Amino acid sequence: MVRLTADLVWKSPHFFNAVKERELDLRGNKIAVMENLGATEDQFDTIDLSDNEIVKLENFPYLKRLGTLLINNNRITRINPNIGEFLPKLHTLVLTNNRLINLVEIDPLASLPNLQFLSLLDNNITKKPNYRLYVIHKLKTLRVLDFKKVKAKERLEAKNLFSSKEVEEEAQKESAKTFTPGETPTDTETAEEDVSQKQVAPTPEQITAIKALKSGQLPADFNTLVGNTPSNSIQETNESTVLNSENDADVKSRDVTEHDKDDDEPVPMEQE
Repeated sequence: MVRLTADLVWKSPHFFNAVKERELDLRGNKIAVMENLGATEDQFDTIDLSDNEIVKLENFPYLKRLGTLLINNNRITRINPNIGEFLPKLHTLVLTNNRLINLVEIDPLASLPNLQFLSLLDNNITKKPNYRLYVIHKLKTLRVLDFKKVKAKERLEAKNLFSSKEVEEEAQKESAKTFTPGETPTDTETAEEDVSQKQVAPTPEQITAIKALKSGQLPADFNTLVGNTPSNSIQETNESTVLNSENDADVKSRDVTEHDKDDDEPVPMEQE
């Protein structure tokens, strides 16, 4: 196993390739870990790391010039989720013959803002159902996948397939948050619901204090009596007290009127 050191970078072949881009050739060195690429001083358009033993696609410095990365025939199983922050202009990535297994393992590539050409041939991921549509759905800027042009029909099909699935998954997550089978509410939640749904009635002593308030005569312990009474209960009690008072006044008025009427009626004379 060979380390990717600054000395190895400086001694490796570098040249202008067929498309007239400056390329660094690091292939076939049995490199296992990505490191020290800052030694390139961002002087290359293409870096070839093929035929090595790299396991993780990570540890990149900020390389604003790098456009093509060749890493076929390695052991890649993991990709840095923030790879796009370090390779903002990367447009071509060749990952042929690596060890990517699950579809979600290519999700970090969505952070590459300019990725247009991608090869994942000879990875187990290509055997997954709807593999091609999934990659097209995740990588919006992709133009060529596995050396085949991405068609508008495929984009539409990928959108219809995976957008609906994502909506269903989100709905299921929200449903799970709302209610979990077998879950019982906590004592705190129950207490809060009871308080919000029930109103505490005033005690007889508090009612006496409220009546005293209306008559202008406040007992010495008025604040103590009324202090714990909900404002809405006081209001309701006041209203009921006023209504009762009015009803009592009406009853008394009617009694007096009827009594007066009785006094005015002539008393029948006793017959001899």
